[in-house]
Amino acid sequence: RLPKPERRHILLYKPRGYVSTRVDPEKRPTVIELLERAKIRGYFYPVGRLDYDSDGLIILTNDGTFAERLMHPRYELERAYEARVRGVPDQKALDRLRRGVPLDGERTQPAGVTIVHVMEGKSTPQSLVEVVLKEGRNRQVRRMFEAVGHPVLRLTRVRIGAVRIGAMKPGDLRELTPREIEGLMKPKARGRKLP
Repeated sequence: RLPKPERRHILLYKPRGYVSTRVDPEKRPTVIELLERAKIRGYFYPVGRLDYDSDGLIILTNDGTFAERLMHPRYELERAYEARVRGVPDQKALDRLRRGVPLDGERTQPAGVTIVHVMEGKSTPQSLVEVVLKEGRNRQVRRMFEAVGHPVLRLTRVRIGAVRIGAMKPGDLRELTPREIEGLMKPKARGRKLP
């Protein structure tokens, strides 16, 4: 019998222009290439996705139990984003985002949405908005803001559970600490206690 590989959990600040997959049929750069450049060997896969055009935190692991706990919707693990959007969403738009907007015939779960800062753009103001989700549909934040008329110009995931981006820069990576791993494994499941 071969010994089981050591379980590893790597936090990566994914730069824009990389795909969150092991292999890309379009031959775009992948997050796995960033691990290889850092001389991290072994079979890793990303936990969830982060769009090609987005940057921020993503976790890569070889631990299936850990990955399932983080990805399954019933555990409602929070993910926080900073979205720079065109214009300034009014109260009606903010309320729609908070309540949930229909995407693909199904309403998104309620979201935490807060305008952090308004700045001047070239032709129209722009807003920096913090968005906190407990689900992760394909291009969800971008599609939610599209639905209320405020396209996303830049999107960064700044937090997964209690793990924050801190001083990390695009391309930086590090091992999660045992305390961070324990915290990520603790989210409550909807309607039942975790084992």
